[in-house]
Amino acid sequence: MRTILFGALLALFLPLLQGVGTAHAATVTITNGTQFSDTAGNPVQAHGGGVIKVGQYYYWFGEDRNADNTFRYVSVYRSKDLKAWEFRNHALTQAADPELGYAIIERPKVMYNASTGQFVMWMHKENGSDYGQARAAVAVSSTVDGTYSYKGSFRPLGEMSRDITTFVDDDGTGYMISAANENRDLHIYRLTADYTAIESQVQNLWAGQSREAPALFKRGGVYFLLSSTTSGWDPNQQRYGTATSITGTWSGLTDIGDGVTYGSQTAFVLPVQGTGGTSYLYMGDRWGNSFGGTVNDSKYVWLPLSFPTDTTMTMGDSPQINVNAATGVITPMKATWESLTGRQSGRCADVGNYSFAADSQLLQWSCGNGANQNFWLKNLGTGYVQIMARHSGLCLDVSGASTADGALAVQNTCNGQTSQQWQVQKVSGTNYVRLIARHSGKCLDVTNQSTANGTALEQWTCGTGTNQQWLRTVTP
Repeated sequence: MRTILFGALLALFLPLLQGVGTAHAATVTITNGTQFSDTAGNPVQAHGGGVIKVGQYYYWFGEDRNADNTFRYVSVYRSKDLKAWEFRNHALTQAADPELGYAIIERPKVMYNASTGQFVMWMHKENGSDYGQARAAVAVSSTVDGTYSYKGSFRPLGEMSRDITTFVDDDGTGYMISAANENRDLHIYRLTADYTAIESQVQNLWAGQSREAPALFKRGGVYFLLSSTTSGWDPNQQRYGTATSITGTWSGLTDIGDGVTYGSQTAFVLPVQGTGGTSYLYMGDRWGNSFGGTVNDSKYVWLPLSFPTDTTMTMGDSPQINVNAATGVITPMKATWESLTGRQSGRCADVGNYSFAADSQLLQWSCGNGANQNFWLKNLGTGYVQIMARHSGLCLDVSGASTADGALAVQNTCNGQTSQQWQVQKVSGTNYVRLIARHSGKCLDVTNQSTANGTALEQWTCGTGTNQQWLRTVTP
C-alpha cells in the first residue's frame, strides 16, 4: 500500500516538479547578426516578418525568396522559447495565384480575427521586375500554419502601399499601416470587421519625412510606432513616435539606437508576456543585399526595448540576448564594454566602415560613440582575454593566424583559437596596456606609428613604442 501511495503521489507531483525545471531552463541565448537555423538545421527564412502567438506557440511568418529576390514562399515557423524554431509550412506559394508567379512579396503579417475564426495575412505586393505596383495583398486561412488562400492585391483607397505592418487593438479593431506616396508618408487604415479590406484611412503621419519598415505596438495606454527612413537595403537611423489614441495626435519623431540601428531595419516588435511581466522585443533584419548577398542571406538582429518613461523608449546594442519566454524577461548579454585609445595618436581602435563581415580590418579612427569602437575584453580565466566587437559580435583576430610582423588585425567569428586570445600587459608607471597575441607573442600595433585616421592595426614585435599602448575606458 505504501508503494502504491508513493507512486500515486509521485505521479501527482512529478509534472509540477518538471514544470519548475522547465521554467528554470527556459532562458535561452540568441546570438545576433547570424542566420538562425530551424530545428532541422536549415536556415530560417522569415525575413521582414511578423509573429503571432497562438496557444503556447509563437508563429513566425516571413519572406523566403528566390535567388533573384523574387517571391518564392511566405514560410511559417513555430517556437515555444523563441529560439528553437520548427518549420511548419510554406503558408503562401507562387502556385496560390497567377499574379504570384513572378512577383515580389514583402513584410507578411498575420492577424487573428476572433469573430470569423480566420487568420488574415497582409503583405506588400509588387511585380517581379520593379516597384511600380505599390499594392497591398491579402490571404486567409482557418489555421495559423495552414495553406493560405490568396484574395488578391490592390491600392488601399487608391493610395500607393509599400512596407506594411498590422495591429489589433484591445477592442478587436484591426489596423494596417503602410508606407505611401512613394514612401514619403505613413498611412494608418482601419480594417473592415473581417480584417480583409480597408474601411477608412485614419492617419497620415509625418508627411514628407520618408518613412518605411513600420512596427506598431501598444504598451499600457500608449501606442508606439517605430520606423526607418529610406536608404535602399542599407541600414539607417530609426525613429519612433507615440500617441495615446491611434486616431488622435501623434508626437514628433525621436531617434532610437545608433545612426544605423546597429546594422538593422525594423521588421516587428513582439510583446513577450510571462509570469514576470512583459518585455518588448525589437526584431530586425540585417539585409543580405547590404553586404553583397540576397534577401535569403540576411541575418537577424533582436534587441530588448527599454522604457525610461511611459512615452519614451531606448534600445542598446548587444551581440547576444537572453530570452525567457516563460517569465517574459529579455535581457542583453552581461558585458563591460570598453574603448581602446592609442597613446600615440589619441585615436580609437575601430572596425572599419562599421563592417559586420568576417576578416574586416581594424583601424584607428577619431573616437566617437559608435558600437564599432566598443569591445568586451572577456576574461578567459587562462591569463588571456577574448576581445569582442560590440556592433558585430565578432572577435579581434590576426589575419590568417599569421605569426609574422605586419599581419593585419581583423574581426572574425569567435572560435577560441589562440590568434583570438590576447594577454593584457600593464605598461609600468602608466594607465596604458599592451595587447599581446597568444599565438605569436606580438603586440597590437598602429602601422608605422601613424597618427592618421584610417591607419591599419597590425601585430608587431613588442617594444616600447606608444603606438603599442592602449588606454581602456569603460563606455555606456
